[in-house]
Amino acid sequence: MSDISKISGASTADLLKQKSKIENLNGSKDFATQLKSAINEVNELQVDSEKAIGDMATGQVKDLHQAALAISKAETSMKLMLEIRNKALNAYKEIGRTQL
Repeated sequence: MSDISKISGASTADLLKQKSKIENLNGSKDFATQLKSAINEVNELQVDSEKAIGDMATGQVKDLHQAALAISKAETSMKLMLEIRNKALNAYKEIGRTQL
């Protein structure tokens, strides 16, 4: 017998079990729902940042370090969201240029 006959592939049942595990990890959220959730999270961070800036301007800030962290988080999340938007627009344009 050759060594090739000793190799056995995954059965269909095993593949279906793996697929269901992956689906459970991803949840039932589709792309639009996840994108909307991410945008809402960025918006919340921006609101927190604006509140921290307002507190700093009025002298009501209790912890300057926490205010600086809130501002930094908002800035970083906005930069990330803009990069994601740019990549999505580039992908959309590339698909539009694809000839069938």
